[in-house]
Amino acid sequence: MNKILKNKLAIRCAPAPSTNTNQLGATMFGYIKRVIAAVVICFISAAAPVSAADLDAAALAKALKSGDAFAIMRHAIAPGFSDPDEFEIGKCETQRNLSNEGREQSRRIGKWFKRHGINAADVFTSQWCRCRDTARLLGLGPIKDLPALNSFFENRQDGQPQTKELRRWLAARLPLKRPLVLVTHQVNISALAGTSTSSGETLIVEIGPDAQELKILGSFVQ
Repeated sequence: MNKILKNKLAIRCAPAPSTNTNQLGATMFGYIKRVIAAVVICFISAAAPVSAADLDAAALAKALKSGDAFAIMRHAIAPGFSDPDEFEIGKCETQRNLSNEGREQSRRIGKWFKRHGINAADVFTSQWCRCRDTARLLGLGPIKDLPALNSFFENRQDGQPQTKELRRWLAARLPLKRPLVLVTHQVNISALAGTSTSSGETLIVEIGPDAQELKILGSFVQ
């Protein structure tokens, strides 16, 4: 067997009688490049276990499916700041709304849930159009308005009582029988979970028996 392999290598590596030194060098260099490329491809293929990010995502999805945690997310990309002076609930033309990018981001977030085995969920949303549109585009089922998720950015005095109301609402739903997804605003998430979020960022939050103890398990942005 070794003799046969040596003969094959000798045949492959032997220069043609008419090949000059420069041609031989170029031929060998090209051959070496192909060998290195093949080795790299084989290494990548062999070393393609589930990434740490995938493992983390699977653990977050498991917590959602088990009822140990819920998802709370900031609405997807909606360019601008706050809302126009003429803002009115129920009239999207008076509000800051999702851009095309924001709508696509909402769909990507929905695909994240489905990719990890969550095809349907209880989805509750702020009554602001950018939140309702985000919730609807997730594609996880019917959406329901929850006033406790409404923004209090312009009325900061409402922050504490509204956050308490949200905690009471969460406690009343325990134990969670289905994955729960809440779509709201940066100011609301900061008050409830004590952290800031980017547009479309979703937190997976472990919930204690009375909804007073909350622990952020992780987050993702699509």
